[in-house]
This record gives sequence, C-alpha cells and structure tokens, in this order.
Amino acid sequence: MRISSARVIVTCPGRNFVTLKIETDEGLTGVGDATLNGRELAVAAYLNEHVLPALIGRDPARIEDTWQYLYRGAYWRRGPVTMSAIAAVDTALWDIKGKVAGLPVYQLLGGRSRDGVTVYGHANGATVPELLESVAGFVARGYRAVRIQAAVPASEISDTYGVSAAPIYEPASSAIPAEAVWSTPAYLHHIPSVFAAVRAEFGPALRLLHDVHHRLTPIEAARLGRALEPYALTWLEDPVPAELQDGFRLIRQHTTTPIAVGEVFNSIWDCEQLIREQLIDYVRATVVHAGGLTHLRRIFDLAALHHVRTGSHGATDLSPVSMSAALHLDLAIPNFGLQEYMAHAPETDAVFPHGYRYEGGYLHPSEEPGLGVDIDEDEAARYPYRAASLPVARLEDGTMHNW
Repeated sequence: MRISSARVIVTCPGRNFVTLKIETDEGLTGVGDATLNGRELAVAAYLNEHVLPALIGRDPARIEDTWQYLYRGAYWRRGPVTMSAIAAVDTALWDIKGKVAGLPVYQLLGGRSRDGVTVYGHANGATVPELLESVAGFVARGYRAVRIQAAVPASEISDTYGVSAAPIYEPASSAIPAEAVWSTPAYLHHIPSVFAAVRAEFGPALRLLHDVHHRLTPIEAARLGRALEPYALTWLEDPVPAELQDGFRLIRQHTTTPIAVGEVFNSIWDCEQLIREQLIDYVRATVVHAGGLTHLRRIFDLAALHHVRTGSHGATDLSPVSMSAALHLDLAIPNFGLQEYMAHAPETDAVFPHGYRYEGGYLHPSEEPGLGVDIDEDEAARYPYRAASLPVARLEDGTMHNW
C-alpha cells in the first residue's frame, strides 16, 4: 500500500480549521488536524509547499519513520507551524492504520485503561451570580469537573480571559487583533472571592479549575495559588509564561495548589524540565500542536514516570479530528488526568461527522476502525476561510502584556 494523494482542506464553519486528508492506492483515507489558531494559513502553506510532495509514494504503515523524516529531515525543527503540520500527517496515518487493522486506534495504543474519559466544561459569567448559574448547568448535565472564569468588576479591565456572552467562546475574531486592558491587582483581589462563592454553593466534591492564561509573574502566581488553597483546585492553569521554567520552581516553594501547563507546547523539549523536576502536576500538550499521537504519547510516557498526569487542551480551536484522536490516547494511557471539552458549533459537527459521544461526565471515543471521524468536503466548501486573529492585552498604562 502507498500514499497516492494528499490534500489540505481549509474551512470556516463558525471558526477556521485546517484538515489534511490522505488517500492510499487501496482506497483507504485518513484525516489529521493542522489547525493553529490565528495562523491557520501558515500551516496550510507549510503542508502544501513542503510536506505533501514528499508524502506521495510513501508506505502509510511506516508512521514512526514518516514522523522522523518530517522532523529530522526539516532541519529547522520544532515550532508550532512545523509540529502542527507533522501532527496532521501523523494523525491521518494512525487513522489509516486503524482502518487497515479493523480496530479503533485506542486498541492499537494498548487498549482501554479506563471505561470513559472524564471531561471538564467551561463555566463563566460577567457576575458571580451568572457564573453560579453557568456552573449549575454543567452539574445538571453530569459534569464532575468545571473550569471557573469570572469577569473582574473593575473599570481597569476591559476583558477577562474565558468570559463571554456567546454560547461558544471563540476569542479569535477580527482580522487585526483586538486589544484588551488588564489589571493584575484587580484580578488578584477578586478571584479568591469567586472560588469561595462556588465552593459555598456546590460543596467540596465538584472538581474546580482556573485558567490564568500566562498573565502573572511567578511570585504573583504563588500568591494566587496560596490564596486559592482553601478551595482545593484540581489545577491552576498557565499561571506564568513557560519560557522561564525556573519560575515554576518559585511557585512550588510557596503553594500546594496543583499547576497545569502546556497547551502552547509543541515538543517534549518544551516540558522536559518541568516534568523531570516535578514542577507541574498536569501537562496540557495536545495532539495537533505537539506533533500528533506519536509524539504526544512520548510526552505522556515521560510524564507518567514523574507523577505528572495529563490534561490535554480541548478548546474549539481543535477540530473534532483532534478531539477524537485525543480521546483514543486518553483512554489508553495510565496517567490520564482530565480532558478539556468544549462542544463545537452545529456547523462544525456537520463538517466533521464523528462517532465520539458525551454521557454523564465522560466522553467515549468511537468504536469504528481508525479515529471514527471524517470531513464532509462538500459541507466544508460551504464555509470559506475568514481571517481571524487572537486578541492582545495591554496594562492600564499601555504596556503590552501576555494575552
């Protein structure tokens, strides 16, 4: 069997997605996600210009060799564009391998380690009462874990990460990045009272999470982690930018609140120190941005040796292709923690028919051979690409800050 064709499909059913579809000379197809939020066309060009010509004629069964060929052979290694392109190829080849074997991909990864994949939802509100209502909705639907994001009632802040009036939170909007204003003191003052209200309303059993989105310094994050200890968070996500990884050591010295990080990581080398020195508790790297199932499994295996669990990114900037792939890996690995899950828009679900399902706090991958997901190219053609960029943030004095 040989790869006979491969094509990149860019579509925008509510938001932009980049999908790779590989076909073999025996009629089998596989799909992979190559979406890089706000930089989608960069990955599409990388695939079209540099990767697809090299795939034709290759044996689709040689997944590891193809991964190494695209990684080592590029010379300019790593980076989100390169690794998202490699991920798309790798994921599509795993899809094909499952179809050849007649098995869902999780069976090829060692079979089930659990009955279902525990997911967390996103609760938010412009006010604390609105937030509590949002949390109640997730609890009513059976969620066992909820991420808590609340607007800060201060005139200094024009936008708080993760808070939206829209049913589906989608931060990428205008072609030119929107600008928001941020105040760390106002945020640090407000957030502990938010968690106090949630715990008072829902008790100790509900697992609570919070995303800082890289907006603090290490000592500020340590202060927040200490303030949140009475509310027993499952994790505090992305408290600081991860470029200076020694900063996580400082956080560790001051708080026992668990730390999660990694949605912007694209290789094992981004998180090797954090994992090896046990400076984090959950690694959030994902299939599409970390080189596909092949490389993400390596990251998770390293994490398992150091008591670090998984918490893969799963926002709507990942297509159902990535979500399906993540679920197969989540089901198989021994050190699974939580899986982020944001339901896609109906238009997205129509473009990407899939077999995974939510039930009582768990997601279950498809039992079909392969990943159990596809792309309807006729439906995809109805939604042309629309330029959209992620926002940026500034402090009150106009200084650029981490969004």
